[in-house]
Parts: sequence; structure tokens; C-alpha cells
Amino acid sequence: MGKNNIKKALITGSGRGIGRQMAIELSSEGIFVFVHYAGNDEQANITKNMIESAGGKCALIKKNLCDEDCADYIYSQTGDVDILIHNASVQYRKKWAKITEEEFCDQINCNLKAPLFLTQKYVPHMKEQGWGRIISVGSVQEKKPHDDMLVYSSSKCALTGMMRSLALQLCGTGITVNSIAPGVIATDRNAESLADDKYRSVVLSKIPMNRAGDASEFRGIVRLLCSDDASYITGQNIFVDGGMGIK
Repeated sequence: MGKNNIKKALITGSGRGIGRQMAIELSSEGIFVFVHYAGNDEQANITKNMIESAGGKCALIKKNLCDEDCADYIYSQTGDVDILIHNASVQYRKKWAKITEEEFCDQINCNLKAPLFLTQKYVPHMKEQGWGRIISVGSVQEKKPHDDMLVYSSSKCALTGMMRSLALQLCGTGITVNSIAPGVIATDRNAESLADDKYRSVVLSKIPMNRAGDASEFRGIVRLLCSDDASYITGQNIFVDGGMGIK
């Protein structure tokens, strides 16, 4: 990478779930991780304790990505970073005809607008040092949209499209830009719905591996994409979904 010996990473929405596992993994590689979260102090501190108890280093940043000043505020807390992971998202499960303007804006602001303006903040340093990694976390709904999450799935399609365009525009700078698309993952976001035996059975029938994924199963792919071993991988959308996207 660049001149600094210690890499720094910002992972939005890393207080729990997939983001937490990504933070734990990168910190285990000696990377200083900025653990961003929106509001759950208890869960964020659990992530921090898990990282530090394993010998890693991190700092917590609390900010709602729907806030107008989110990019300015977060950058003021982190300074330049080498790795930027857009993991945070807002998701409303509701029929499209019932979505309010506020719910629409929350999902677009967090899932699409914030990643753009955060990227604007961090790319100049990556370009200057000739090394950087940008990753977005999308969804299997880019291929298999859920009836009750029209805006969410649309925002993830848009985010992945933005990452593909950025990958082309940043080729030759030492910055790679990729996306990861999770399938059905057993996180607290999905805990209530997956606890319903009937719903769970229907969902699992759509997954060739016949199980929900675990958040820890993202550690390997994020480690690869953030490493020098992935220097020739850019513009890709990698599905971690048990085969759901191809069924």
C-alpha cells in the first residue's frame, strides 16, 4: 500500500452483524478499525471489546448516516483511511404502496447518498498514496427482490451500480472497488422473521445450501478484497448467499 505502516479502515454499520465480523477480521490483520454505528451503544461496545480483547485496535464513531452532515462529521473523526467499507443500511419491510416519503428518504440517504459523499472524502488520500480499497455491501435482493422491500432492493442495485462506475473511473490509481452481496444471514435484523418456522421454511427452500448464512462467513472475503492479493480484482459483485442468487 502507501507509505504508512499501519492501515486504517472505516466500516459503516460495524457495531453488530456482518459489519462487526468484518471489523474483527480486519483488526486481526493489524488494521486500525473505525467502528461506525448509528445508535446502539451497547452493541458497539461489545464489538470494541471483542476487537481489543483479541489484541486489535479500534475507535467508535456514532453518527446517523441519514444526517445531512454525516460525511463531514465522520471524516473529521477519522482523518484519511486506506480502506472504506459501506456496510450500513436502513431497511423497512413494508408494501411499496405504504412506504412514506420519510421511509423512502431514510433508505436512499443511508444506503446510497452517504456512501457517495463518504467516498468523496476518502478517495483523494487513496489516490495520493496509490493504494486503497473500497467495498460496498449490497444484497441478494439485487437478483431476488423481496416483495416487501422494494425501496431497499432498489437502493442496493443503485449502490452496486455506483461502485461499478467508480471501479472503472479509478482503474490505474491503485484503488480497487468491489461489492459483496449477502443472502439470508442469521443476524439480529433477521432474527424475528427467521424465528417463524413457516417463514423460515419458505426462505430456506429458496437457498440451495438450505441454510441461512452466518455473519462470520464474510470474514474471508473481506480479508481477501482488502489485501494486496486482490490487487487485480475490481468492479466485481460477489454474492455470499448459499447459491440463492442463481437458483
